[in-house]
Order: sequence, then structure tokens, then C-alpha cells
Amino acid sequence: MALLLRESDIERIADMRPIMDAVEAAMTDLGAGSAQNQPRRRVFPPGGVLNMMSASWPAGGLSGFKAYTVAAGRARFLVTLFDLEGAPVALIEADRLGTLRTGAATGVAARRLTPPGPKTVAVIGTGWQARTQVWALREALEIRELRVFGRDPERRRRFAAQVGAEAAPSAEAAVRGADVVVTMTTSADPVLEASWVAPGALVVGAGSNYPSRAELPPELIHSARAVVVDQLETARLESGDLLRAGYDLDQALELGAVLAGNATLPPGDAAVVFESHGLALWDVAAGHTVLEPARAQSLGEEIRLF
Repeated sequence: MALLLRESDIERIADMRPIMDAVEAAMTDLGAGSAQNQPRRRVFPPGGVLNMMSASWPAGGLSGFKAYTVAAGRARFLVTLFDLEGAPVALIEADRLGTLRTGAATGVAARRLTPPGPKTVAVIGTGWQARTQVWALREALEIRELRVFGRDPERRRRFAAQVGAEAAPSAEAAVRGADVVVTMTTSADPVLEASWVAPGALVVGAGSNYPSRAELPPELIHSARAVVVDQLETARLESGDLLRAGYDLDQALELGAVLAGNATLPPGDAAVVFESHGLALWDVAAGHTVLEPARAQSLGEEIRLF
């Protein structure tokens, strides 16, 4: 029997801390070579796009894929999970789950790529994905000050009030002096300048997974003491920040390798950049965290397949 979970079920049971821990464990396994991830592939039917991505996490007992479409102004996400014997165990409506796992990856990077101590955090973007970025950052860090910026003043003020942040008057005001900077926008062009970024800051580019879009300026990429990516194979296909900057991806580090102890950040005072494109492995890990609580609370619908 496979468990069908709808968005309403995920809203009731999904929690950031277990998802963050699962994403970190799965990424560590990816860096150690005991998990697999296949990058997103796209086809373009008339009027839309179909995205497919897959992964296997043996330690979590699951393999799976996410398929999602964007058409007519609407996105639809479905995660399908299988046990290691190949039997389907879950079908999950995965819009909410996707925002959580994306935030969780930022949280993992923030807690593992920064030194200990209280942080000033800046988030550029006030859209539907930005809220879970803030949630994850609060779980991962001791935040001294949280600043947010978005182009629309009213939306910026409303978002800041909702997440308990300061509404910065400009992107520059948000970024200057911040220890951690996260961009979560739909912009095709850089949303900050390298000169605004404090020495030693962590800058997370989380909004772009198209090679034609870049949130971060080339000057920041080339001046960073390290560029860390979620997966090199994915970055070569999708990282507009790095591809548009002409960055030599052979110099990049993979987050999983850092977590597994197979790579280390070089010393220095320059910024560190983390490029988050989105991996199916995160979807599998996030899905892993909701199966047990869903069954414990008798949520979802059991369906017979095969």
C-alpha cells in the first residue's frame, strides 16, 4: 500500500527541524558516496514546462523522484517515494514540502559554513519561498538581527511584521554588515553588489535554478574565498550565478563533501558563497520525515498499487 498525502496533510505534520536534520544527513551521505542524486531535467510542452528529478537515499530506506509542471500561471508538484525493494510507499503533493526542504538546505549551509556565535542575517526577497528561508535560519542560527528587503514597500513591511524582522529601506541597507545573506528572488539580474558584502560573510544564492538567471554579481563570485554548490553536476546545468560569471566550476566545493569531511573551506577573510539549486535528494529526505507522523495520526489515504 502507498500513502497519498495532500497539501493539507503536509501542513499539519511537516516541521523544519527534522527536515533540516534529514537533509543534512542525506547530503552527508551524498558527499560520502552512499547516496545518489540526478539533476533536474526539463521538457517544454506547449505553454509550460515539465521538470523531473530523482534520488536515492539508502540510509533513509527510500528512493524517489519529484515531477512538477508550470503552466497557465500555476505550478503543481508531486513527490513519489519507493522503498529499497522498489515498492511505491508514498505519493505526496509537494508544494509546501518543497518550500520547506529548500529552506532546510539553506539552514544546513548556514549552520555548517559559518563560525559559531550570534549573527546578523539579511534576506532579499519576500515571496512564498522566503518565509521558509527565515524559518530555517532561525532554527540554524542564533540571530542577533534579521533584516528583509523586497522591491514592493507594502509587501516588504507586511512580510517583516509576519516574520519578526526589520524592513530594510534598500537591499544595500539589508546586506551591509550582515554575517549571512540569502537571496530568494525571481530576478534575472544581480540583486546586490559585491562591495556591500561584509568580509567573511556567507552569501546563499537560493532563488535561481536557470542558467539565464543570476542573483549574485560576478565580482562576488570571483572574490569569494570559496564557492560551495549543492551538487557540481547540477551547478553545471543550472547555476546562472556561476555560469554567467564565467566561474571555473572545477574550483567549486560540494556541500556534501564538506559535510562528510572530504573537503574543507580554505582560510581567509573573504566571503563564502553557497549556490542552492535544489536537489531531489532533499525531497526524498523531506518525504522521509513525514511518513511516520502521517501514519501515526492516520493522515492521508492508503492506495493499492501493483
